[in-house]
Order: sequence, then structure tokens, then C-alpha cells
Amino acid sequence: MQTQKSTSLRPLFFRHVAQTSPAPLALEIERAEGCWLYGRNGERWLDLIAGIGPSVLGHRHPRVQSAVQQQLEAYWHTLVYGEFVLSPQVRFAQLLAENLPGLDSVYFTNSGTEAAEGAMKLAKRATGRTQFISCSNAYHGSTQGAASLMYPKDFTEAFQPLLPGIRHISFNEASDLETIDQETAAVVVETVQGEAGVILPNPSWLWALRHRCNEVGALLILDEIQAGMGRTGRLFAFEKYGIVPDILLLAKGFGGGMPLGAFVARRELMQTLSHDPVLGHITTFGGHPVCVAAGLATLEILLEGELLAQIPAKEALFKSLLVHPDILELRSAGLWLAVDLGDSGKVQAVIQHCIQHGVITDWFLFNDRSLRIAPPLTISEEEIRFACGVILEGISLH
Repeated sequence: MQTQKSTSLRPLFFRHVAQTSPAPLALEIERAEGCWLYGRNGERWLDLIAGIGPSVLGHRHPRVQSAVQQQLEAYWHTLVYGEFVLSPQVRFAQLLAENLPGLDSVYFTNSGTEAAEGAMKLAKRATGRTQFISCSNAYHGSTQGAASLMYPKDFTEAFQPLLPGIRHISFNEASDLETIDQETAAVVVETVQGEAGVILPNPSWLWALRHRCNEVGALLILDEIQAGMGRTGRLFAFEKYGIVPDILLLAKGFGGGMPLGAFVARRELMQTLSHDPVLGHITTFGGHPVCVAAGLATLEILLEGELLAQIPAKEALFKSLLVHPDILELRSAGLWLAVDLGDSGKVQAVIQHCIQHGVITDWFLFNDRSLRIAPPLTISEEEIRFACGVILEGISLH
């Protein structure tokens, strides 16, 4: 007996689910597995952007799913974060601390933007200063504090005024580091700039940034919400550059597909949020036990090393296949690539071609001339070849 397909939910989606753009993709997803999303009418799409980062191990990884199911059998939400001793939180924080140099205190949050907000409050409390510096073309979240760090103001002008005391510098520009002074509470920088289109740091600039922060007593906050959890081929991108931040921001892949973020610091620094006033930063659902169980399983899998060891070869395969006269530049940081086509209209046309032929890709907030490629780290060679074939066909046709 043939099963009748359910009625399309698209009309109800447009009527009742708040929209974030005038033209959402509106693909109806019925299930997901590995690197693939499946539609209600038999369609399937290779998820070449991992849900914009969170599905670092793909969709419904068996070990992550098992960890979630086991935690569901034990308990879900119990009390606001930080009051009860909850096994998944403690175990995850311990394992994370064991793999971070000197950063041994973890504050779990719901998301990356909340991690940025918490880190900004921590920097104010610890330094007694109120001014922040961030880089142009960087994205740290959409709530009002995190959004204050964003420049240019294309996405924030309609919501001004935001936080005062924010200054901006250019990524990799050595002369701009003089802007950091004794009034600066913290400098917030992506280790690898994501929404600018995968811009790698100059190692000497990162070292000089670390030195300048030390010199004036400012904290260095590294945002690895996109770059962390193996994306660049190392567990954390800053490991490649020989520096250590004062505060590290994590989210997206950190939860293995579940909503989870964190800001991580030295215990002595983090303790300043616990007094004068007490409850300096609180969250009800941050560090939800089920989400943390998923994150812990994800970290355990990454620490086994097999996936991270495969990333250089997978990156090289992408770069060897994505060759076309219309590709002006191909930038990469592990399994994170930007295909520069030089024109936003062409990018949008290629994105639509890819969707029609079974591949999900995207653009960047501050670089609409480039295609985003950031698949699950579990992507296979066969899947890479399929994706690149569709992309190249789209470039040739448009």
C-alpha cells in the first residue's frame, strides 16, 4: 500500500514562522543523515555547509545520537545553569580543559551570541574598563551587545544606538594595533575571519596582537565559533599560531548539532563573575544536559584524531577539483573554503543551480561574491567529487 504524502507545510511556514529574509529557501526537510538532507518528495541535498557549522559530524551521527538518547533517559533540564552538579557538564568541561592550554573554566551557554555577550561582561568586570575593539567584516552574533562589534553597519544601522565605546580595526593590519590602549577592556577577533570569506590571519599579526593586549592590560577574546571543533584541521585554530587567548568563544560545531555555546577562560578570571555582584551572568537553559551530552560525544570523537587527520587530504581534493577560469580565488582553512566568483549575482545563480541539482551551498555576510563551502568533516571523497561537479557546472552555466 502506497503511503500518501503529507500536505505541504510551506504555506503555514510563510504564515506563522517569523521570516529572516524576503526569500527563504523554504526547502521542506523530512529527515537528515550523514551529509544529506531529504525532502518530502524524494529529493535529497548534500549539505555542503553543515547547517552553517553546527553539524560538524554530519546529521544524526550514531554516537552523538546515542549520547543524546542516554541523557534523555536520565534527566533533561533541572535548574538554572551553575547550581547543580550535572555529570555531562562536568565531564565535558573537564575534557575541554584538558585540551586547552591554561583555559580551565567553562561557562556553557545556549549559543555563540550568548557566549560573546558573556565574554564581554566578563571583560568589563575583570578589567574595570568599558571599551571594546573588534575587526571590520567580522560577525560575533546578533544580540545587541554582540551586534555592536559588527562593522560595517549594513546589518545593524536599523537598530542603532547599540553599545557605545566600540572601535574597529582591520584584520591583519599591523598599524591598527596602536588603537588598542589602556581604555580597552578587550579585543574580540576571529582567529580566521569567517563572514569576510575565510580570511587567514598573518601569524606575525596575531603575535603582535597578543603582545599589544599584554602591554596595555587588555584581554584577548578569540572567536572560534566557526573556526573551532576541527574545522581548520586542528581542534582549535589558534593552536596553529602559537598564541593563547584570555577568553575563547565556542558554539556551532561545539554542540554536535544541538544548541550549545561556551566562553572559556582561566578559573581566576572567570571567578570575577561570581561576586560583586553575585550571579554576574546567569542563564536558564545554557549548558542544557542533553545538548552538553551531544557536545561531549562530539569532542570525544574529534579527539580520536581520525577525522582531523583526514582534513588536509579532503581540503586538497576540493582545491584540486575546483579549478575554473571564472574562479578568481580559492581561499581555504581546512574544510572551510571560499570560492571567489567576483560577482554576487553569479554567486546567487550558482547557489540556486546547486540546490536544483542536490547541493546546499551559501554565501558570506560580508562577502557575497564568494561561495561558502564548510561541509561536515565526515564528508567522503565521492561526496566531494559530486559537490564540486555540481558547482563547476553551475559556474559554467552562469
